[in-house]
Amino acid sequence: MKDFEGKTAIVTGAGSGIGAANAIELAARGAHVIAADLDMASAVRTMTQIVSAAGNARACQVDVAEARSVEQMVAFAVETFGGLHLAVNNAGIGGPSEATVDYPLGDWQRIMDVNLNGVFYGLKYEDRRHAGGAIVNMSSILGSVGWQNACAYVATKHALVGLTKVAAMEYAAQNVRVNAVGPAFIDTPLLTKNLDAETIGHLAALHPIGRLGSPREVSALTCFLLSGDASFITGSYHLVDGGCTAR
Repeated sequence: MKDFEGKTAIVTGAGSGIGAANAIELAARGAHVIAADLDMASAVRTMTQIVSAAGNARACQVDVAEARSVEQMVAFAVETFGGLHLAVNNAGIGGPSEATVDYPLGDWQRIMDVNLNGVFYGLKYEDRRHAGGAIVNMSSILGSVGWQNACAYVATKHALVGLTKVAAMEYAAQNVRVNAVGPAFIDTPLLTKNLDAETIGHLAALHPIGRLGSPREVSALTCFLLSGDASFITGSYHLVDGGCTAR
């Protein structure tokens, strides 16, 4: 299925996990993909995987916490492929597990800069290059529920849902749709790299479906929302959570 043929897509945080899955699927469906990541080696790895499967991609280093870096990423996409039609604002980081009263100020600011400001910068600069298209902002189930000792992460993911709604209303006149996706616990390096088997098993058990999700299951929803099949869907927040928030 080549429903994105002739379209250019930016994916931030494309070096691994959900971002890589989105970049790979968009390319498989015909998009020209800018695989953007703070870690250029990871971005190149995703680009190489796409190109080896006969897709079209370029790697780009971006620090989404810096407005100028995001603006340059968008300019690179336009210069490279002649336009921009699709964007997945996926880059994000976790943080320490600390009570709000003890939460380190530096960690709070860094998470705000990456998870929230980074998406704001994406919306700001991506919109200028769109003439019809779609954007997906990667929130979390923690955009709708709380999680103890994760005040900064939860705050940013809640904020993304509101930011998505505002952007959807503002960009509708330009025929640009904006939605948010809320994954539960997904089997990615960001989640599992510092966890033992017992903790991973505990997280898996939080989902009635009985396991962690896969990045491909998130990209399937994301690509649907970017596609023409979702042409009347904008300003909304869609969970992909194995039933986690249904409890």
